[in-house]
Amino acid sequence: MAKFNYLPVDVQEELRNTANAIVAPGKGILAADESTATIGKRFSDIGVANEEETRRAYRDLLFSAPAELNSYISGVILFDETVYHKDAAGTPFPEVLKKRGIIPGIKVDTGVVTLQGTNGESTTQGLDNLTKRCQAYYDAGCRFAKWRCVLKIGADEPSAVAILENANVLARYASCCQQARIVPIVEPEVLPDGPHDLERCQKVTETVLAAVYKALSDHHVYLEGTLLKPNMVTAGQSFAGTKPTPAEVARATVTALQRTVPAAVPGVVFLSGGQTEEEASVNLNAINQYPGKKPWVLSFSYGRALQASVLKAWQGKADLVAAGQKELLNRAKANSLASVGQYTGGIVGAAAGADLFVKDHAY
Repeated sequence: MAKFNYLPVDVQEELRNTANAIVAPGKGILAADESTATIGKRFSDIGVANEEETRRAYRDLLFSAPAELNSYISGVILFDETVYHKDAAGTPFPEVLKKRGIIPGIKVDTGVVTLQGTNGESTTQGLDNLTKRCQAYYDAGCRFAKWRCVLKIGADEPSAVAILENANVLARYASCCQQARIVPIVEPEVLPDGPHDLERCQKVTETVLAAVYKALSDHHVYLEGTLLKPNMVTAGQSFAGTKPTPAEVARATVTALQRTVPAAVPGVVFLSGGQTEEEASVNLNAINQYPGKKPWVLSFSYGRALQASVLKAWQGKADLVAAGQKELLNRAKANSLASVGQYTGGIVGAAAGADLFVKDHAY
């Protein structure tokens, strides 16, 4: 076997400490890393123009929410533009978050592209100069990163080439991040699109995660300084049968993780994957109540499931900022409780029950 060198001990310690801080008990991640195009779609739904100042003002609303937010949110994923935006007092957003005890993160991939020769499958680009970019983000205050790969379930999908390519891209990304002292969140999302049942989603998720952790091992990634951001195991959005219960989702999800995710990984922060706000909270709660072995913290890294009600309450109006912040606190509290298995339901927001599913979600 070829000889290789581990990361320096001080780098390992910093990465491990950051990863563990992100999955502190009762806390999770606010994913506010929507690209300019994606935030434009969210704004369009509430009749707000997609302008840079509006984007800055909206992120300011999120990051200046009352101190209660600090009890629920450990980290925020930023988009490149947002890293360099400032609040009304002129303080850069990473510094605003840091002063609150919230860890700033950054989306470093540059988008999903088609894998030629496949049935509409994809890989994710952005590896060029990634370590150098991560070093610049570290200097700007970011301490963790996110990179999203997308796999779909079809009659013959995901293909072997899509699974292998995306696993290797995620491993290379993770390695680049760790060289810059940034914790990589590894996100292999199996999309909910399609008529598949719960069992099919579970098997595909297991296959994808097994390939990802083989690649992470091959690339000598320090697992104690990483986090996983997977989909929950659910039936497809157009599944014709009886919808699985939260308990069934929990069993399938935890079983898939038990079979594939090493105990060295500090935490799993689920994506919401087009679930309604309440579904994302209820299913996370069921996952934490499931009685199986769970050597990792099981928490959340939600975008739409934390922001849908915020946007609806805010409507782009300065006099409704407080209303938007109240919705953020409500959803953050619900998911905080769910991350320790104590959510009993009933925290209803302005977008309660709203369908947050986006077909072939890319951003």
